[in-house]
Amino acid sequence: MPPLRPMPPISLPVAKLAPIGTHWNAGALTLPKSWGERVGDLCDRVVGECLAKMLGDIPVMKPVKSTALLPPAPDCVEVGPARVIGGIRPQNFDVAYRPDGVRFAFDSKTLNTRKSLSKNYQNMINDLGTEAATVHTRFPSAIVAFVVAVPEPCLSTHRKNLTTALTRLAGRRSSSGDVHKAEAISLLVWNPHDGSADKDWPPRSSPLRIEEFSAQIELCYMDRFAGLPPHNVG
Repeated sequence: MPPLRPMPPISLPVAKLAPIGTHWNAGALTLPKSWGERVGDLCDRVVGECLAKMLGDIPVMKPVKSTALLPPAPDCVEVGPARVIGGIRPQNFDVAYRPDGVRFAFDSKTLNTRKSLSKNYQNMINDLGTEAATVHTRFPSAIVAFVVAVPEPCLSTHRKNLTTALTRLAGRRSSSGDVHKAEAISLLVWNPHDGSADKDWPPRSSPLRIEEFSAQIELCYMDRFAGLPPHNVG
């Protein structure tokens, strides 16, 4: 099997975000749901492709079906609804790597209106904690990761509260304890007017910066799985 490699940085192309941003309703401070879902799909694809590069440029495949308990090939990254039977509840994740059980599970989350962010971001925080816990209680060494993508005009007065809440859930380094925390979380704040990522938020020192995402995953994966099948080629 090919050796492990550095995980490429996560970068959502402006050329793909900008056309989505043309559907932003500035008056209502709303991105229609279907277009918000495309932002999530874009996050999923990019994360899946970068993870596959790290794992030795293995295939990126779609799960056979949303209820399938095994991957479609022995060593592949799945992008699509991948079923995980966790310790709390069954859960579908957007990206998964499960060659011998769950090693990596990822979900993208989008909050696409100022009103929905104000009303729902705390419920989303609860969901993230539950998703992490349901994986970690059954697969304690698994890496759980999230990207939360928000159009910049939606943040308003909840900018700091959302960022603080996500920071509390991020940074799980040990494979024991803190089952509700994720190994990596990024907050992607993007400008719907031109598709660019906000360079100033989260703050430069924040672990939620999108450019820190891959390094955090790589560190955890190398610590927990380097030298183990299917990566040990000796």
